[in-house]
Amino acid sequence: MLVLGVETSCDETGVALVENGRLVAECLASQTDIHAVFGGVVPEIASREHQRMLPVLFQNLLRKAGLTAQDIGAVAVARGPGLLGSLLIGMSFAKGLCLATGAPLIGVDHLHAHLLAPGLENELRFPALGLLVSGGHTHIYRLDSPTEFRLLGRTLDDAAGEAFDKVAKLLNLPYPGGRYLDDLSQGHEPDTKMFPKAYVHNDNLDFSFSGLKTAVAEYLAKRPHLAYAAMPDAQALRNGGALALAPHPQELALVAASFNWAVAETLRIKVERALAREPGLAALIVAGGVAANSHVRAAMFRIAQANGLVALLPHPALCTDNAAMIAHAGELALCAGYRHGLDVESVPRGRAVPRDWTRTAAGCAGMRLDRTDAEN
Repeated sequence: MLVLGVETSCDETGVALVENGRLVAECLASQTDIHAVFGGVVPEIASREHQRMLPVLFQNLLRKAGLTAQDIGAVAVARGPGLLGSLLIGMSFAKGLCLATGAPLIGVDHLHAHLLAPGLENELRFPALGLLVSGGHTHIYRLDSPTEFRLLGRTLDDAAGEAFDKVAKLLNLPYPGGRYLDDLSQGHEPDTKMFPKAYVHNDNLDFSFSGLKTAVAEYLAKRPHLAYAAMPDAQALRNGGALALAPHPQELALVAASFNWAVAETLRIKVERALAREPGLAALIVAGGVAANSHVRAAMFRIAQANGLVALLPHPALCTDNAAMIAHAGELALCAGYRHGLDVESVPRGRAVPRDWTRTAAGCAGMRLDRTDAEN
C-alpha cells in the first residue's frame, strides 16, 4: 500500500510516500531560518508557511516519484500534539485529498510516529522500551506493538530539548542551538560536578529539566564573557566553526561537555530505572530531535548492550520532524486495520491524542516487522 504522510505539527512542512515499510520519496521545507530571527517558533508565521508550501511540496513529491494523486492508497496525517494552527493546515490538506481521491485517512500521533521511525531502517522488535526526547517532550513508553503504547514517564515542565535551546540562547547561538552545543563538546571531558542531574532523586520515571536549565543560566550569568558577542552565522557554525568562533573556546567547551553529560546522565538513570521495572523487553527505542545528540546516542547504546537489548535509534535525519515517520506510522496502523473518518480532529500540545480510530479487517502484506515478540 502506497501511503502519503503529511507533517505540519510545528515548523517543518513535509510530505513523503512510504510503501511496505520503505521510503519511496519525500520533500521537506524547513522554517528554521525564518524563526531563527525570533529565537523560537512563531505559531502564526509557521501556519502561513505551511499553507504556502504544502501544495508545492505535494506536487514536487508526485513528480519526484513519477506518480499521480490517484496512485496514493491512503493518507496519514500528523494530528497532534503540536501547534494547533499548523496542525489544522495539514489536516485540512489531508482531508481534501481523501475527498478528491477516495483514499482512506488515518490520523497519527506525532510522538508515537517518532518512536516508530527506526522501522524505516531496521526491523522493529516488540515489546520495547521507548524514550522520546524532543524540544517539547521527554517521555518513556512501553511499546507492545506498533499501535499499543503505554506511557510510563512524562515531562512535568521543561523537556530536554527545551533546555538545550535555552542554554544555546543564553550563549547567543542561533536557533535551534542543540546541535552547536553538541559540536562544542566534542573531544572534551565533562566536569561531572559542574551541573546537577535533573530530577533524579525520586523513584518515578517522570522528567523535569527546569532545575538543570536554571543552574546553567545562573552559571552563565556570572560568566558573561562565555557568550558570543554577536550571534554567529549558522552556516559558519555548521562547518565546524563553533569552537573556533567562541570567545573563550576551552572554557566554553568544558561548559558544553558538562551540560551534555548532565542531560545524557539524567536520561540514562531514568531509562535504566524503567528497564528494571518492565520485564521481557526485546529492544530499546530512542527517538526525537535530541536523539541525534552524540552523548545521548552513546549512552543509550551502552545501556542497550548492557541489558542485552537491540538498540533502535533512527539516523539523525529521521530524528527531527519529518513526513516519512508519519507515513510509516500510518501504514502500520492501517495494516492493523485502523482508520479514521473525515471528522477526525487535530489535537494541540498539552492534550493527549485520543485512540478514537475505528478498526476494520486488517490486511497488509509484506511489512518489514518482526511480530514474534509482540505475539508471545
